[in-house]
Amino acid sequence: MAQKSQEKGVTGPVPVVDEPDRVRNVVLVGHSGAGKTTLVEALLAVTGTIGRAGTVTEGTTVCDHDPAAVRQQRSVSLACAPVTHRGVKINLLDTPGYADFVGELRAGLRAADAALFVVSAVDGMDAATAALWEECAAVDMPRAVAVARLDHQRADFDETVALCQRVFDDNVLPLYLPMLGDDGVSVAGLLGLITQRVFDYSAGYPPAVREPDPEHLPAIDEARNELIEGIIAESEDETLMDRYLGGEQIEVQVLIDDLEKAVARGHFYPVVPVCAETGLGLDALLEVLTAGFPAPPEHELPVVTGVDGSPYPPLTCDPAGPLVAEVVKTTIDRHVGRVSLVRVFSGTLRPDQTLHICGHGMEQRGHPDHDADERVAHVYSPLGATLREVPYCVAGDICAITKSGSAETGDTISGREEPLLVEPWDMPEPLLPVAVVARSRADEDALAKNLARLVAGDPTMRLERNPETHQLVLWCMGEAHADVVLDRLRGGGVELDTEPVRVALRETFAAGSKGHGRHVKQSGGHGQYAVCDIEVEPLPRGAGFEFAERVVGGAVPHNYIPSVEKGVRAQLERGLVAGHQVVDVRVTLVDGKAHSVDSSDAAFQTAGALALRDAAEKGQVTLLEPVDEVVIRVPDGSVGGVMSDLSGRRGRVLGTEPDPAGHERTLVRAEVPATELVRYAVELRSMTSGAGTFTRSFVRYEPMPGHLVDQVRKEHAANQ
Repeated sequence: MAQKSQEKGVTGPVPVVDEPDRVRNVVLVGHSGAGKTTLVEALLAVTGTIGRAGTVTEGTTVCDHDPAAVRQQRSVSLACAPVTHRGVKINLLDTPGYADFVGELRAGLRAADAALFVVSAVDGMDAATAALWEECAAVDMPRAVAVARLDHQRADFDETVALCQRVFDDNVLPLYLPMLGDDGVSVAGLLGLITQRVFDYSAGYPPAVREPDPEHLPAIDEARNELIEGIIAESEDETLMDRYLGGEQIEVQVLIDDLEKAVARGHFYPVVPVCAETGLGLDALLEVLTAGFPAPPEHELPVVTGVDGSPYPPLTCDPAGPLVAEVVKTTIDRHVGRVSLVRVFSGTLRPDQTLHICGHGMEQRGHPDHDADERVAHVYSPLGATLREVPYCVAGDICAITKSGSAETGDTISGREEPLLVEPWDMPEPLLPVAVVARSRADEDALAKNLARLVAGDPTMRLERNPETHQLVLWCMGEAHADVVLDRLRGGGVELDTEPVRVALRETFAAGSKGHGRHVKQSGGHGQYAVCDIEVEPLPRGAGFEFAERVVGGAVPHNYIPSVEKGVRAQLERGLVAGHQVVDVRVTLVDGKAHSVDSSDAAFQTAGALALRDAAEKGQVTLLEPVDEVVIRVPDGSVGGVMSDLSGRRGRVLGTEPDPAGHERTLVRAEVPATELVRYAVELRSMTSGAGTFTRSFVRYEPMPGHLVDQVRKEHAANQ
């Protein structure tokens, strides 16, 4: 079934499927600049979905529709672009390759049943792509490799395949070999290894198919033998290898059937050479995506529970089953409002349904638990930013809904009669803080509104208003992520600035001291007389605050002693030398004076605060800084540089150990002052070429070095 699309530039019908078996959900992954978006654009064009392929440089591609993506000329968000090939709908999920946008990548992996690794024949791959392959391997996600940018003069297909085999797996084997044109430089066609046919693209797409020339046969035979052995090794027919080694010619269809089964199980990884500009290999790639990659019913579905966490039977990808879907991405469109990209796991999502939208377990990220029943008026098939209305979306397919008042990324959509909750996917912790401040009172309201929208759509961003530093802090994945967030805020009409992030320190007394507080109004008047004397002594780290009294003879009436404590506590909160909370001290009230008429609760509060400030001036107040334990995961070759850098950050290395996940990585554990970690997310990435990651957790407070204490005091005084 198909709906005719009327949108500008979209020439093909809107794909609507009735059976999950006719859907393929494929996420494209690879480093930034590998050619993922350009490849998707070419597939859209050759399948007739769009009339003409756009370009990244001109900002005319379907997937890079975000204004930030157009300006930066790189993908910054997940985009869905469905195409149809031989009656099968392929939902192509284009993901950003830059590490800062890993949340968008995670969303694409969640929505997909297979992954297409796009590797540049010019630039190879980065460490993040290699790590992602390992992640897919851990869950047996089927994978294939597209070697792109073969039209570049420095392209080297053989070296790229060898690199993939070294980094990915020995079972990464090409199905085709590039064939050079008459000039001996450009790639004009492909040599099919299984079919032993030549696919000639010199006259354009689709290719002309013919027999190979004699000079092609040695290259075909050598690569074909290796490919066949790889396929047979994964075959369920245990006699096939013996027959092949015995000289029997294995039928082409048998090889193709076994190849497709091995790919679908995630045990064999075909390589297809492609060139988006010339169309080379696009038909071969479409065959791999439709025939090799599994349909949704073949892919394991996430665990589902009741909203209260109660067990629920495993889901099946059945259009007639209970409705269970998940919001994998949320965006705000200036015309239609909130747009939710939805993967349907079970049941059928239809217009005019009342749905239950449920989000739990993300409160620490600024997403409070929420449950709501909402009616969905329309269901759409998304093509980048274009929404094309469809009559329904069956289990296994991907669609979009609009104007939901509560749907956020990661939320579960289910039937109102049977609310359910899908097990959440792992999201990395944002570790780069950015402090923002609105330029005016009017901008504060706009900032709050726009931030709420961004947080709803981006679970890798955390919003925090620090009660101690009074800063509004956005925790982002890195500088590029922060740039996009700030760009979107400003694009929403918010005038804002950034400022240095302040770390919440603590103050304490390094030695005992005494203080005198006198609050007496010479002009007289009720409630203006209070005098108190205190002694201050430091306590062990983490002891907090204690208040005691040793007043003799009623010098301070008993009913005013709590007032002195209240004043002391208030001053502790305000700080004494740098505006930070004072901790780990005992304050003892030892003497004072009162007036029978003019003393009051307020007067003794003031006197208590004055006495503490006097003790600080006479004594020695120092600063404490928070210390975090960091666990850093880096390639083995980066360990020395990372440990040296930690020393420069006043860190203490606790030890190293091999990463339990293997893959030639090491875990470095250290304790580092939080003031040294403000930009560590950026600097670690730079040190390790994007391969290093870390987590952090608070351990304790420790005294700050004297020269840094002086610096903080000067900065505080300058801001007063």
